[in-house]
Amino acid sequence: MEPERLEFFRNLLQERLEEILGEADKTRSDMTGVTAPFPDPTDRASLETDRNFTLRIRDRERKLISKIREALDRIETGTYGYCELCGGEITEKRLIARPVTTMCIACKSRQEAQERARGQ
Repeated sequence: MEPERLEFFRNLLQERLEEILGEADKTRSDMTGVTAPFPDPTDRASLETDRNFTLRIRDRERKLISKIREALDRIETGTYGYCELCGGEITEKRLIARPVTTMCIACKSRQEAQERARGQ
């Protein structure tokens, strides 16, 4: 991959990482702040549901942070943009859609078909 394109993806990944980390900090601040007691059980349940939903999103983002860091490492080592299974180049269109991907579309499709066949 050309150095300019690698730099494009490095910036894309770095921006996404900073965005996620910023949201995590905001969530931490919001959840550790003082909250007024809710005398109404319905209001309390609604608050707990919202918090659980937010925590599920942050957990997914935590996993994405790991993938972003791995992708940044692959850029540094020169393996970014190559399929980990077949070694072929991953198309730029796929990398733009999912910059943390490690597989070309053919290998990923094959993997998903095998998972469906196994019932996972």
